[in-house]
Amino acid sequence: MESRIKRVRYNARRHSGNVGDSPGLVVIPDGALKPIISIFSYNKDELVTCEGKDLKDVFKQLKKCDNHTHWIKINGLGDVQLIEELGTHLNINSLVLEDIANIHQRPKFDEYDDYAFSTSRIVHFNSEEELVNNQFSAIIKDNLIISFEEDHEERFEAVKTRLKVGKGAIRTAGPGYMCYALTDTIIDTYFMLLAQIGDRLDAIEDKVYTSADKSIMFSAQQLKRTLIIIRRASWPERDKINDMIRSESPLITPEVKLFLRDAYDHCIQAMDLIENYKEVTSSIIDLYLSMVSNRMNEIMKVLTIISVIFIPLTFIAGIYGMNFARQDDKGHVIKDNMPELYWNHGYVYALVFMFLIAVAQVFVFWKKGWFNKL
Repeated sequence: MESRIKRVRYNARRHSGNVGDSPGLVVIPDGALKPIISIFSYNKDELVTCEGKDLKDVFKQLKKCDNHTHWIKINGLGDVQLIEELGTHLNINSLVLEDIANIHQRPKFDEYDDYAFSTSRIVHFNSEEELVNNQFSAIIKDNLIISFEEDHEERFEAVKTRLKVGKGAIRTAGPGYMCYALTDTIIDTYFMLLAQIGDRLDAIEDKVYTSADKSIMFSAQQLKRTLIIIRRASWPERDKINDMIRSESPLITPEVKLFLRDAYDHCIQAMDLIENYKEVTSSIIDLYLSMVSNRMNEIMKVLTIISVIFIPLTFIAGIYGMNFARQDDKGHVIKDNMPELYWNHGYVYALVFMFLIAVAQVFVFWKKGWFNKL
């Protein structure tokens, strides 16, 4: 429980561009990193990899391995010229290029004449325990898939490993299968994220029953907000995969659609977990507030019992504290003016009587079981 989410950073950068800008204008977001280009050219027999500094290296690799499928992996969006040149060379619609640079897109799958465009959300905790929601984009065309990521972190190491090993359909099923593999990896990160959230919810629940304090409510509310962000990523991701399954594009082959159905099931499972955890967070908050209310009721009950015990004692003390004189200034006895004031041992009698009243009240409360519930 010591490891808590510091805050949720949901793309703190503002939307790029200005109101009324021309559609298709590529505007690089503030703070965008310079791109790092990795090229993976593969077929059934071999895998050729290289790092590219610019598009010249990319085109050189494409010509060199003309009978391969190519995955061009671009990490960083801080070069508008690179994006525009890619669009010009591959004849990509300017609206697609705008969506790549505009990092606030929801997951979707758009089909065009000879290519397709896909976006997803990569949600993860960074090294500072902050939740970050980044955009992943991919263009699929012919024997080529180009992926765009906002940062330089490596999240597709498992896909690279599968390419190196060469088992399964990843080298032979074309760029559509690679798009599926990347999408499925992103969905798997949701499960990893939800597993961390589940552990934190368990820790919060344990703390509720042992040493509850107001930090429980804050932590549960923060986790709930995190779940809402993951939900906003996973729900349209499900719709996107469904669009890919129903697509008639030759880039999404029947073999790929079979795997996409499995990814669709995984997405549904993630959504179910999100809804379950949201209910748990709400239950924890309600439970904590109920415990606080019950604790307050118990305190009020103790104070009420003490007050009820002292009310008759205060009443008796108030009567005999009125100090009406027994005799007037001439020494005559005033009738009915507190004769008890002149009793021998009257003070002792009053204290004993008050004590017996208190004991009788405590006995009645005990018989009713009030002390057992404190």
